Amino acid sequence: MIINLSIGYCTKADEWMDFSQVEKEAEANMARRKLFDQKSHHNAVLSSIMTTLFERSFETEEHAERIDQICAIVGRKLGLSHEEMDKLHLFAILHDIGKIGISDHILNKPSSLNEEEFAVMKTHPEIGYRIAMASPEFASIAELILTHHERWDGAGYPNRISGEKIPLLSRILAIADAYDAMTKDRIYRKALPREVAVREIKTNAGSQFDPQIAGVFLQILEQNDL
Repeated sequence: MIINLSIGYCTKADEWMDFSQVEKEAEANMARRKLFDQKSHHNAVLSSIMTTLFERSFETEEHAERIDQICAIVGRKLGLSHEEMDKLHLFAILHDIGKIGISDHILNKPSSLNEEEFAVMKTHPEIGYRIAMASPEFASIAELILTHHERWDGAGYPNRISGEKIPLLSRILAIADAYDAMTKDRIYRKALPREVAVREIKTNAGSQFDPQIAGVFLQILEQNDL
């Protein structure tokens, strides 16, 4: 007989969290793990896609896990529901799944992309959207994947939507993704100092980023060593 056991845990990473919050988050983590432990055909296919992507791209599993951690902290601070937190978790792990359709040359280029290469790179949200829509388990995050490179001022891609037309969870991930990209080594440059990343978040609040979420994120950075 096969027994599936799911264990949830949570570390008290934020000093403002009390132990009842830690317990609730552990329960939520267990629910998320149960979701990921489903043995469906679609989950197996998506898992294979993500493994392939992690192996061939600088976008590592550790990057996805860091994004997930940052998004979880921001989501709690914003008071998201358990359902929203579950969706944010899935989205954080799978947001770049569309990069499976981008060539190794572009993904791993050790210098800036030229205009043609960047045009190809900008197709990955749409590729990811189609992949997620093909899976009943992940269709709910397809729009989030599609919009995770949109900007508050409408200058993003692929559809140049702006403000609150961009889903809330996409606006949260946009800041987490940008911060992690700045503060970790990339294939084309070394990590930027934390203070530079903080300054960039402040400078781009209201243009690239939702100003309210940017403000919350900056408060979190004052309390946490992310």
